[in-house]
Amino acid sequence: MGKMYFSVSEYKERLAKTKESMEENNIEVLLITNPGNICYLTGYDAWSFYVHQMLIVSLDKKDPVWFGRGIDVDAVKFTTWLNDEDIIAYPDDYVQSDTKHPMDYMCKVLKDMKVDNKTIGMEFDSYYFTAQCYISLTKGLPNAEIKNGQGIVNWVKIIKSEKEIEYMRRAGIITAKAMQAGIDALAPGVRQSDVVADINYISTKGTKEFGGDYPGHPPLLPSGEQTSACHMTWTDDLLVQGEPSIIELGGCYRRYNVPMARTVSLGEPSDKLKKLSDVCVEGIDEALSVVKPGITSEDVEKAWRKSIEKHGFKKESRIGYSIGLNFPPSWGEETVSIRPGDKTILEENMTLHMIPGMWLDGVGMEISQSFVVTKHGFEELGDIPRKLFVK
Repeated sequence: MGKMYFSVSEYKERLAKTKESMEENNIEVLLITNPGNICYLTGYDAWSFYVHQMLIVSLDKKDPVWFGRGIDVDAVKFTTWLNDEDIIAYPDDYVQSDTKHPMDYMCKVLKDMKVDNKTIGMEFDSYYFTAQCYISLTKGLPNAEIKNGQGIVNWVKIIKSEKEIEYMRRAGIITAKAMQAGIDALAPGVRQSDVVADINYISTKGTKEFGGDYPGHPPLLPSGEQTSACHMTWTDDLLVQGEPSIIELGGCYRRYNVPMARTVSLGEPSDKLKKLSDVCVEGIDEALSVVKPGITSEDVEKAWRKSIEKHGFKKESRIGYSIGLNFPPSWGEETVSIRPGDKTILEENMTLHMIPGMWLDGVGMEISQSFVVTKHGFEELGDIPRKLFVK
């Protein structure tokens, strides 16, 4: 048994809830490819998701079965609670082969488990479930009923345990330290890459008491006119006096992510940027003020929309999403979205990232807040003022 971040009893409680959800969705066997979901149920934590791997959860079997590349077996033993007999490896000649596929081998495993004629759910929309996975599995399992099992584990993950909240608080501390490092490093004539180097150093070093992990995606640092486009990373261009920069990053502790975005102006900001900042901060504050158990996700967005519309602004994209345990390329949980039409009822110990970015021609503004839904409201994760920073 490996060195795990949670007790075996907590992992088994998560497994029991997953099986309950499977039964509700008439799924007898669930094939899990999302590495965040595999980690959530077993503790498995390794950079092995670039090759095919799965976790098999069967209603007929007490414990799950890990399936992956042979050279990753020891990592399973180091990080999970699984017994050796529940760790199955495929030969290395299945890796990136033109003549065979790991899912061909998976079909043999499922036949040996005598579940090849069951109703089998698969994570159809997982980043790690390819078209060839589907082709190989459906061809090799002619007696199975194949169903979409996307989101089964994701929705179990949405309510965090006290231990998970503790890990996210630590991630939030790392987030704040990394953001401050990025803000401090921004100056005219400094390369964007040097700023990100400082961010990455701190996000990995963490604090004296605990270190950091790699986040769900890398820091973003659009500058100047590029702030009007979201999801730009960085270059080796020099920062320019009088131009704004957006820093979006995530601290991560034991795979739990806490994102944050802030906007910084090098010199006096333009009137347009000041206006965007005022509108964004007021809107976030209004949206956060309604957060509490029992209201819906769309209620939170409505408060934001009502606030910004007073100033003549509209925003089409969602303003937030659920966050937690995940691996690249995302720190989101792919469940709740803070937007019109999402009627998910907020519950205590849900964790979300509110990021209502505003992008206009030639300029953009991002100020965000990650938070935990508490019994009577919310708890901020990451202690950096929500404002436009001016240097």
